[in-house]
Amino acid sequence: MLKSLTIQNYALIDSLHIELGEGFSTITGETGAGKSILLGALSLLVGQRADTDALLDKNRKCIVEATFDISPYHLETFFEQNEIDYAQLAIIRREILETGRSRAFVNDTPVNLSVLKELGEKLIDIHSQHQNSYLTEWGFQLKVLDIIAGNQALLQQYRESFRRYHELKKELTELIALSEKGQQELDYLQHQFNELEQAKLRQGEQQELEDEVKLLSNAEEIKQYLGYAVAALNAEERGTLIQLKEIIHYLTRIKGLFPKTEPLLQRLDALYIEARDIANELERLDESVELDPEKLETVRQRLDYLYTLCQKHRVQNADALLELQQQLGERLKNIQSFGEAIEKVRQQHEEETRRLTEIAEQLRANRQKIVPAFEEEIMQILRQLGMPHAVFSVAFEQLPEFHTTGLDAVTYLFSANRQIPPQDIAKVASGGEISRVMLALKSVIARSLAMPTIIFDEIDTGVSGEIADKMGQIMKSMAAHMQVISITHLPQVAAKGKNHYLVYKSDSEKGTHTQIKLLSPDERVMEIAKMLSGKEISEAAVDNARVLLQTE
Repeated sequence: MLKSLTIQNYALIDSLHIELGEGFSTITGETGAGKSILLGALSLLVGQRADTDALLDKNRKCIVEATFDISPYHLETFFEQNEIDYAQLAIIRREILETGRSRAFVNDTPVNLSVLKELGEKLIDIHSQHQNSYLTEWGFQLKVLDIIAGNQALLQQYRESFRRYHELKKELTELIALSEKGQQELDYLQHQFNELEQAKLRQGEQQELEDEVKLLSNAEEIKQYLGYAVAALNAEERGTLIQLKEIIHYLTRIKGLFPKTEPLLQRLDALYIEARDIANELERLDESVELDPEKLETVRQRLDYLYTLCQKHRVQNADALLELQQQLGERLKNIQSFGEAIEKVRQQHEEETRRLTEIAEQLRANRQKIVPAFEEEIMQILRQLGMPHAVFSVAFEQLPEFHTTGLDAVTYLFSANRQIPPQDIAKVASGGEISRVMLALKSVIARSLAMPTIIFDEIDTGVSGEIADKMGQIMKSMAAHMQVISITHLPQVAAKGKNHYLVYKSDSEKGTHTQIKLLSPDERVMEIAKMLSGKEISEAAVDNARVLLQTE
């Protein structure tokens, strides 16, 4: 339950602190005193968006802090999962900085807004006036049924399956699109691949052919100069080898007489051997060079074919053609494998569809099972609220496709009069009737959720007199299971509270600020008397106020 609330520098609040009691508490105050400001501050603690417009003094940060007793609510796992220190008294704080940024803390541990919101939903339900409009939305109507049916765990399973179902559906759609696109390209790709495969390309072939063309085109000139070189080495009269041999002969004659020629003679011997080997190699090269016009034409044709393929496929050389052939082969393989991939994902999607359908049908069964008792309980509460002939029922409609909550849409049907058949509550219920139906729903939900605190913001709008008294009695009975706080403008409701708080404005040199205080018994009598008669409090109003309080 909410134990205390501290607010600093928020809207019309400079500094405010309030201790809150258990059971049923009421908050009253004149219009414009700042009751809605309190709710706005509390909303920050459950993750609502904040900005600098909320700052009273733009040069100071705003702080909203609340202490909750969470000991009965088994939240240890939540705290552990989010790495927050657990304590039976949990302190939640939200700060709005001068820059507009906000920070949130739980037990002084920084948390993001999603964690704050998740924790807030476990601790407090703030029912503001505009939430009455939720009653006309089938999403809210279905949520009520799920709460009462205890479908939370099953809904979690459904959402996980629903997410997987959509992932598989998306994957299947993409695979089919890729397959269709691939099939459109298949013939073209296959033609390209076949053409390159038939070319029987080899790595480095183009360079080899270009070298061979150069050789064959210049074979005659090459052989001519190779012959000149061989003749220069081997000529019988003045060839290089004959001259080297003569020089060696001359030096051999004198080496005994002139030993210094010995090293030169050794070098000449080596030079002669090398020159003779070169001459032999040149002769072999000369023999290897062919004058073959037919072969030259064949090589040129092959090279021209490679050049044509390169130009056609827009690549630099024949080696790049080989790479392209490999890539085309991979693409063809992938296209041909789409069928297997599609079938595999299709089977997974069908399996997930069956699972999702089973869970959706179980959700529907659980919902429909509690409907008779739910309808009867709501009508009993409505009868207490002065609607003896009210009829309330739930109509189911099966959706054509899976929704985030299953395959069901529901409509609450309502009639306040015996002779009028029940119709869509959004079309036939007045504001006061919707308020009463919403209170009945909240009363039923409260027991199922076991939520620590619920705050009603003028849920009694549009009713008065005996009906207001009955609404107050229902809220008081809800307080047997939880902390209930009602912001009200009706004395019949205000008198039902165990604790009564007054929101008021105070003037000072700094300006007009909102304050709140717990009323003493005598102050409470005067406040309820004022609500009964206005600013001029009559003796009759005071007596009536005492009667209302004594009745409670």
